[in-house]
Amino acid sequence: MDALSAMLDGPRTRGAYVLRCLLAAPWSIRVGDEAPLALVAMVRGQTWLTLDGDEPVALRAGDVALIKGPEHYTLSDPPGHAPDVFVGTDEVCRDADGGSLEDQMLLGVRTCGNALDGETAFIVACYDLRGQVTPRLLGTLPPFVRIPATTDDALMRVLHAEVDRDAVGQQVILDRLVDLVLVQALRAWFADPASQAPRWWQATSDPVVGPAVRALQANPASPWTIDRLARSVGVSRATLARRFTELVGEPPMSYLTSWRLTLAADLLRSGTETLPALARQLGYASGFSFSSAFKRRYGVSPQTFRADTSAPSTEARATPPPPR
Repeated sequence: MDALSAMLDGPRTRGAYVLRCLLAAPWSIRVGDEAPLALVAMVRGQTWLTLDGDEPVALRAGDVALIKGPEHYTLSDPPGHAPDVFVGTDEVCRDADGGSLEDQMLLGVRTCGNALDGETAFIVACYDLRGQVTPRLLGTLPPFVRIPATTDDALMRVLHAEVDRDAVGQQVILDRLVDLVLVQALRAWFADPASQAPRWWQATSDPVVGPAVRALQANPASPWTIDRLARSVGVSRATLARRFTELVGEPPMSYLTSWRLTLAADLLRSGTETLPALARQLGYASGFSFSSAFKRRYGVSPQTFRADTSAPSTEARATPPPPR
């Protein structure tokens, strides 16, 4: 598995909140659902997205925006228009007085707005359950990412068409389409040299550090040493240590430890493996050595971490930092 595939292997939405908006200007929607991750996929027209405290950003047909929660944001046309629709944590459209607008704005299955033929159409989808996106993916992203439209918008068209259908198994289809749109958008963002992708990803294009990072990510259980890693990429130990630290921001073995423990946090959230099994999978000699390393990093034992991930109040502690 390449480094990007390893990063994107986590998104698995289930019962995603997916809403198609069809709108004629002027309009403004304030979104405060506080989902861990939301995406806005533009189908036609133009929308201005404003995060609190930031300048408005224009989204055009084919663009995808990723918003990391719990930040609130406003979608509007034009920018600065006072919100007339509010979407809260219950994911219900309300007016400024808190009254429900579902009857007035419901235009079809999973579709709302003020005009079926409105010049603006976009889809909002939320990863609103813990564990559907991995901590290392969330930790990689800035609060807001805009991915410009590409010439290949077939997936966007399929999602737009499927949202309004009411058929057996429709939610499963929508879940997988949302996952695909997210992965496609992230792949484009990672590949953009101007993006704020993490240092380890930027380093993957280096002829020495790139193969070393990929080797560590693909085989975390291997008994790596700096000498063995240097031999695998055909350079001296000193050269690898210097270039790796310069480009990634930490030494190779420190990065390996960080990567192993980040994977461990993901596995503890989503799996039921025993600690000895996890230790072997991640390259630790025993469950005890794995538990000791995990507690040094996160401040709690693996057992406590696994139990705490089911409790909303532990979110801050239960979300580990990704490898840099």
